[in-house]
Amino acid sequence: MFRGNAPARIDEKGRLKVPTAFKSLLDNKYGRELYLTSLTGEYVRIYPMPVWLELEEKLSQVPSTNPSKARFLDRVNYFGSIAELDGQGRVLIPVRLRESATMFGDVDVLGQFSYLDVWNHDRFLSKLQREPFTDDDARVLSEFGI
Repeated sequence: MFRGNAPARIDEKGRLKVPTAFKSLLDNKYGRELYLTSLTGEYVRIYPMPVWLELEEKLSQVPSTNPSKARFLDRVNYFGSIAELDGQGRVLIPVRLRESATMFGDVDVLGQFSYLDVWNHDRFLSKLQREPFTDDDARVLSEFGI
């Protein structure tokens, strides 16, 4: 399971060196093939390919006429790209996604259980201020015993 935050950098060629803790889980559980995408273009979501394939299987059960499915696929395919970790644990962020998500310099790599989210550091701090954790959030999660 991916958890926590690891600061990282995007190099001049647009590559992310996956932080060690996350890389070892990829190596040991999932392999090197990845699917990179985003729903909004504000961040990069990195799915290990086995996780992405499970998601695709679930999506295949949703009728093709479902507008939510269509909107989801429009976005993940527009930003999406198959990628692979290189021998040094780096992954190239595609240009479209790199530009949209401002993937330059310092970034935060966040573990999200079965995938990773990569945010431009400053953009993520703005998001945290713009979307505070509220009492309503706490109440909703308490219904799940959290």
